[in-house]
Amino acid sequence: MGFLTGKTAIITGAGRAVLSDGRCGSIGYGIAAAYAKEGANLVITGRNLKKLEDAKEELERLYGISVLIMQADVNAGADNEAVVAGVVEKTMEAFGRIDVLINNAQASASGVTLADHTTEQFNLALYSGLYAAFYYMKACYPHLKETKGTVINFASGAGLFGNFGQCAYAAAKEGIRGLTRVAATEWAKDGVNVNIICPLAWTAQLEQFEKAYPDAFKENVKMPPAGHYGDSELEIGRVCVQLASEDFKYMTGETITLEGGMGLRP
Repeated sequence: MGFLTGKTAIITGAGRAVLSDGRCGSIGYGIAAAYAKEGANLVITGRNLKKLEDAKEELERLYGISVLIMQADVNAGADNEAVVAGVVEKTMEAFGRIDVLINNAQASASGVTLADHTTEQFNLALYSGLYAAFYYMKACYPHLKETKGTVINFASGAGLFGNFGQCAYAAAKEGIRGLTRVAATEWAKDGVNVNIICPLAWTAQLEQFEKAYPDAFKENVKMPPAGHYGDSELEIGRVCVQLASEDFKYMTGETITLEGGMGLRP
């Protein structure tokens, strides 16, 4: 029996990705693995169906839990409320409850300066990140209220520190931070715990960023004092497990995983 046995978590952007050395290369998948080890049934979404299928196969085989995969893309040209409503409806049909919502999905054109950013690139970041969090939080709220559940959103040091070449990404992430704080204020009376994580983990996306934009990478990505980047499952994923545990049921704040350290700031 794990900490989350019998509970259901929706994790956006949780397709399986690997680093060049074969290790886990996706924060979303790392979180999914951490939750699966604790017995939670999962609903994982993403744009790439093959990555979702690979995640489902591995998680169900290794941990004996049930995984529902949903190809879902929040973007400027979609009926996004209907897309998200479909995910929530199928989650309830499959599992009958929603205990945790983790808004991890985010796409962006990192490395492109503000002056060179197009409207399409700006919309990519805002819709995949900020708007997705907004729609999922609204759609899941009635169910989270019933289970006294948990919302975990993801922001970034890009917004906190104004990283070069990440204007749309930073704008989306700062918007998510503001949205999270408002939800924490409004939903505390309902017993819904709302937190945000600003991670620094070595991912396949960050690996690709280093290759595509070495100058921007060198300017923005600094090695933490601990001498290593966060591990998607063992550090980021385990923090997400802790935030959904009973120990944190009535603690709402901002979880920071930057510069190699972790702490909860109320």
